[in-house]
Amino acid sequence: MSTETVKPAAAFPVKKFIMLLLTIAVFLFFWFVPRSFFGVTDNGTPILSIIEQRTVAIFALAALMWMFEILPTWATSVTVIVVLLFTISDSCPLFLRNVGADPADMGTFVSYKALLAAFADPTIMLFLGGFLLAIAATKVGLDVQLARVLLKPFGTKPKFVLLGFLMVIGVFSMFMSNTATAAMMLTFLAPVLKTLPASERGQAGLALAIPVAANLGGIGTPIGTPPNAIALGYLTETMHQSIGFGEWMLIMVPYVIVMLLFAWILLLKLFPFSSDKIELKIENTRKPDAKTYIVWVTFAVTILLWVLDRYTGINANVVAMIPVGVFCATGVITKEDLKNVEWSVLWMVAGGFALGIALNKTGLAENLVQSIPFASFKPLVILILSGLLGYAMSNFISHSAAASLLVPILSAVGVGMGEMLGPIGGVKALLVGVALSTSVAMLFPISTPPNAIAHSTGLIQVKDMTKVGAIIGIVGLVLGYAILIFIGF
Repeated sequence: MSTETVKPAAAFPVKKFIMLLLTIAVFLFFWFVPRSFFGVTDNGTPILSIIEQRTVAIFALAALMWMFEILPTWATSVTVIVVLLFTISDSCPLFLRNVGADPADMGTFVSYKALLAAFADPTIMLFLGGFLLAIAATKVGLDVQLARVLLKPFGTKPKFVLLGFLMVIGVFSMFMSNTATAAMMLTFLAPVLKTLPASERGQAGLALAIPVAANLGGIGTPIGTPPNAIALGYLTETMHQSIGFGEWMLIMVPYVIVMLLFAWILLLKLFPFSSDKIELKIENTRKPDAKTYIVWVTFAVTILLWVLDRYTGINANVVAMIPVGVFCATGVITKEDLKNVEWSVLWMVAGGFALGIALNKTGLAENLVQSIPFASFKPLVILILSGLLGYAMSNFISHSAAASLLVPILSAVGVGMGEMLGPIGGVKALLVGVALSTSVAMLFPISTPPNAIAHSTGLIQVKDMTKVGAIIGIVGLVLGYAILIFIGF
């Protein structure tokens, strides 16, 4: 007779089941409701195509699934890609292509190759390079040594170590890719977390410091993040109103410092430390060998090229391939090490990219933006609405894509309104405000690559990330627009 104990079945997740039913109901509603419901019209005629309506439905499905965590975030992303392929791609089933229907009414199908390419997007490769860099650094003890050097000025008290993370990441993000900064700082985070007990609530705060500081730090300089460059480009070329590098930093660096200090207080409040000390110890478990020096040199070269990408002309995503190639060729990374790569994070990010591709390639994002009658609004309303719209869009599509959609339209509005914008900071406040609003968007793991990197630690629940992101976003928008209106450039 078997003495094996039968484990009781896991409790049925009633709450998640209810959320799933609600999500499906919302999806079906947006799928079947008359297109006129969305209010996107041209002289009273609905301009939303059938494909765009399906994209709206899938967008709502994805947002609710991510928000309620009905499935793991990576599983939701994969599901979204599959749904997109079978409903709006040029390889979807024939009965969904409405053969014989007016092509203009049907809309533009998205290339299935473009959707599948989301799995190998250049940013995915940057993630992969960052992960392998972190794995290799851990193997040779480089992560502990560098973390100790960078954080030494901030002492050993956990709350000041958190401040150190915020400040160090913020400064790096002013001059190099936010994603590259986050990938690099993930390397330094691991040894710090090892000094804390598993029950330490402050671990989540340390992990969240990565995306918060990376996103905010990019605001500090004109080259810190692509939306800054997009806004400045239109100001210079279209509006003939330039902002100097130093002039930008004079306004934005104090803003970043204030926001980082606010984030520090917020993270300490939401994720208080119970530990009294963080002391990084270097364990000399192995003597330096050839592979150790390979990791040191490769790490240094990679970081240097990330920082100097604007001078070398080598894209940060391409630079990330250096550790991949070097470590695999020299045996620093083995096939066993590849199992430690956070593949679920890469799939999760791919889902966000695929959704962004759908929004842009179907024309939905452009139609939604153009349907807003900016020119008929008062200047202050335009300023506030453009910021809220940039913030909302950037939580689901790339910050650069959101800025690319909004800045040209607002640039034209600025030309039309002329001096009317003067009392609220002029057209500079309008365009720089959009760049700022996209950078403070960080509600979900798919909102920005740094968010996804932080989520890969497994220490952060989506609801916690959303709470912190919402508070940072609201305060960042209010403070940012107050500075633009009352101080300005």
